[in-house]
Amino acid sequence: MPTLLNIYDPDVYVDGVPHEAFAALRRTQPVYFQDMPGEPGYWAVLKHADVVHVAREPNLFSASEGGVVLENLAPEQLEMMRHMLLAMDPPRHVDYRRPLAPSFKARVIGGMDATVRQICREIMAEAAEKRDVEFVHDVTSALPSRVIGQLMGLPPEDLPLIHRLAEKNTSGQDADYADVENNGSIEMAMYAIAFAARRRAEPPREDLTTLILGTEFGGQLMSDIDFGSFFVQLVTAGNDTTKTMLSSGLLALLQHPEQLALLRDDPTHVAGAVEEILRYANPLHYFRRTATADTTLHDVEIAAGDKVAMIYTSANRDEDVFDEPDRFDVRRDPNPHLSFGIAEHFCLGVHLARLEGRVFFEELLATFPTIELTGEPKRVRSNLNNALKSLPIRLTR
Repeated sequence: MPTLLNIYDPDVYVDGVPHEAFAALRRTQPVYFQDMPGEPGYWAVLKHADVVHVAREPNLFSASEGGVVLENLAPEQLEMMRHMLLAMDPPRHVDYRRPLAPSFKARVIGGMDATVRQICREIMAEAAEKRDVEFVHDVTSALPSRVIGQLMGLPPEDLPLIHRLAEKNTSGQDADYADVENNGSIEMAMYAIAFAARRRAEPPREDLTTLILGTEFGGQLMSDIDFGSFFVQLVTAGNDTTKTMLSSGLLALLQHPEQLALLRDDPTHVAGAVEEILRYANPLHYFRRTATADTTLHDVEIAAGDKVAMIYTSANRDEDVFDEPDRFDVRRDPNPHLSFGIAEHFCLGVHLARLEGRVFFEELLATFPTIELTGEPKRVRSNLNNALKSLPIRLTR
């Protein structure tokens, strides 16, 4: 049975996510084979339970074998990706994750509340002076850039460059971000290699860079090249997905004014609103795995070597898990969305993302009694990055 449209085609996502098509496929072909131009297609896994199954079987569904994007990468690009935590399989994944985990525990991240709040207040003060803003880049981008900059000890003057490279890494299918001459991941890795060389020559600091450079992973210290790849993931995730959560979240609230009014009346619902934003407008559509052996999923035979895509955008609206899944409800409970992943690849920075989201919206709503959309939002052309690239907003104190 053919689908209504090509769910691989990045153009399909420019005018909005094809939720109706995903819903139809969940009913009829929940593990759906999608062709790709010029290379083998992939199995799109659309049901919540099936996505969870794939995530919980990392030896059967490998993140490392073919990487985590749908396109087959050139050997050197794939090798670079394999040095990123998100593309490591066990036991290597545990070896690299374990030393970093204590720095991202809830108690440790909770201690950053005052720092994040001060950054948010400075951002809101700058936005108030402008009043009319392009919310994605004038407002939301600054928070994750400054927070990850402090965590890693990055020079403040380098943050705009780092943010631009992070956007290139996740939005390269969009002509406004694509750069045929320069690969964003390689550019960022080269920056990181030079940064690591400088830091090795300096006294240690209390930041993640010192921790990473001074820690043995799998029995040895990271080389500068290893650090470059690792840096790309940490900094891209810390920048771009959080920016997307904040900007998409505001748009969802403006499109559902009764929900926005509820948050203004009772800010204790903001934490729940962040979770619903993550479910309703998840920052990334999918991650890929590669089957390492013949297997069956939802009565569909999958062969060793096949690409398998966990479609979070579909799983987060699975009717078997969420009541009225297309309804945006900041009081939704429970809310077992999969936007942070699940199992061993559950997002390392989950507590930081939640803190940034909660504090940002608390400060935004406290600062601006009136928030208005002044033009048409524009979406990134991407089948990976579920993001806005333009959101014209008027902020009034």
